[in-house]
Amino acid sequence: MSFRKRVTFTVAVIAALVIGATYRYILSGGLIARQKPPALEVVVARWVLHASVPGQMKDLNNPLSAAADSSDVSAGRELYRQKCEICHAYDGSGKTDLGAGQYPPPRDLRQAEVMNATDGELFYFIRNGIRNTAMPGWQMPDQQTWQLVVYLRNLPRVASLSASAASPGPSGAAQYVGSAACKSCHTSIYERWSKTRMANVVRDPREHPDAITPDLSKPDPLVKFSKEDIAFVYGSKWKQRYFKKVGDDYFPFPAQWDVTHKMWRPYVVAMGTDWWTRYYPADNFQRPTGPLCDGCHSVNYDISKATVTEWNVGCEKCHGPGSEHAKRPVRSNVVNPARLDYVQANDVCVQCHSQCQPLKTPAAGKYKYYDWPVGFQVGHKLGDYWKLEPHKLGETSFTHFSDGTAHKNRMQGNDFAISLMYERGVTCFSCHDVHGTDNDAMLWKPANVLCLDCHGPNSPNGPHAATIEQHTHHKTGSTGSECIACHMPKIEVTIADVNVRSHTFRFITPTTTETLKVPNACNLCHMDKSTGWATAALNGWTDRSPWRMSQ
Repeated sequence: MSFRKRVTFTVAVIAALVIGATYRYILSGGLIARQKPPALEVVVARWVLHASVPGQMKDLNNPLSAAADSSDVSAGRELYRQKCEICHAYDGSGKTDLGAGQYPPPRDLRQAEVMNATDGELFYFIRNGIRNTAMPGWQMPDQQTWQLVVYLRNLPRVASLSASAASPGPSGAAQYVGSAACKSCHTSIYERWSKTRMANVVRDPREHPDAITPDLSKPDPLVKFSKEDIAFVYGSKWKQRYFKKVGDDYFPFPAQWDVTHKMWRPYVVAMGTDWWTRYYPADNFQRPTGPLCDGCHSVNYDISKATVTEWNVGCEKCHGPGSEHAKRPVRSNVVNPARLDYVQANDVCVQCHSQCQPLKTPAAGKYKYYDWPVGFQVGHKLGDYWKLEPHKLGETSFTHFSDGTAHKNRMQGNDFAISLMYERGVTCFSCHDVHGTDNDAMLWKPANVLCLDCHGPNSPNGPHAATIEQHTHHKTGSTGSECIACHMPKIEVTIADVNVRSHTFRFITPTTTETLKVPNACNLCHMDKSTGWATAALNGWTDRSPWRMSQ
């Protein structure tokens, strides 16, 4: 066979194979949109996309403010809802009905590759779209395009509902090394965290002379101790307590400082309130903080030695033992709560911010009964160590209102676990940044701005009204128009008449106050009015179901 014939034959065979493969690909559903793109196609396509952006565009910086509470972020959020949310979902995940039927599927805008893209790259793709995908080119003014870019930097944080999202974390050989080991690589985060209350729950007044809030030189019949007697100071926002060291243990003095009212109050947990009171006498100096407090106010509390790796809520309380990560800082040998599924992610906080009981007493330890989950570390299943405080519906107790809402402080986890937010994959750190922010309660953004990331007029998540003012029936900017005023009322006691916010996010009606004695948001503000007045006012809101308002 001549060379020309061999070449012709080879080309014909290759062509036949290509045609046959293409035919088979088509018959096997190769042209349907629901197929998942092959990994090679994804890698090549993303490389080509990145390379296609002109150099001068990559170097562009967003001229608008990316501050979470800026008007540009708010405008970007509205544009995102109008143009992007239908495919990319409200949180950028791309998990929508429309997105599920596209080839290729919408990008997960929360991925590092998108977050690490330059402002100019994001601007370029929003403006020009991406050929052979469902991504159109939006012909908007430059300012609106930049507003979309700043909002992409401020997407709401929601955890995965799938357990497969869990990260491996450190091995069983990993040791606790203390937060200082994290500082060299995570300097800015460390500096922010070190100024938070999380990092300063308990302080030694010898090291921090400013830790003691009241003037102990002023006599008070409740105060029978001096500055020299205080080994640790606990708290600073609502109340402050004082611990005395005896041997290896710490014990709380029976007086506490009410920060809000600037006065001394007695401190003793009454018998029959907390579950553990039946095991410890009604004497503060027979109630050590080790089994009752210190597991949450420290990292790696050793119950047999009464020692800690460090006091306060350090990095490893939320990220697990860090020795392996400090030696070889890679993603796989440390726990990142943001990569856990929603149950484990929330358990990072619920381990301490909840009223619970242990499932069993520890086999070894100085004491038998502990009011914190001994042995638990992040990434484990908290439910194997801890159960939420039981409650019988219809009964008001030390811990719960009769409808199941928490009655006291440090029960955010109890509330949150029964909320619709929890069920939808919202996590504690969707709203709070424990590394520290300038906002109240370490919120990522001011409260109303944060809520409106996921909720807005006519949003599928509600409220179902044309404007916020129409939903709240209060003037925009007023206290009554704040989301948290109605959905997170301050009804849970922390000290005396000082309350903290509920975390069920339910709107408690005045009728519920009458029937179940659960305080409602309306009468917390309108204290001079009756529940009957509040119910009548709500029934006058024609956009609300009278059946719900009367329950």
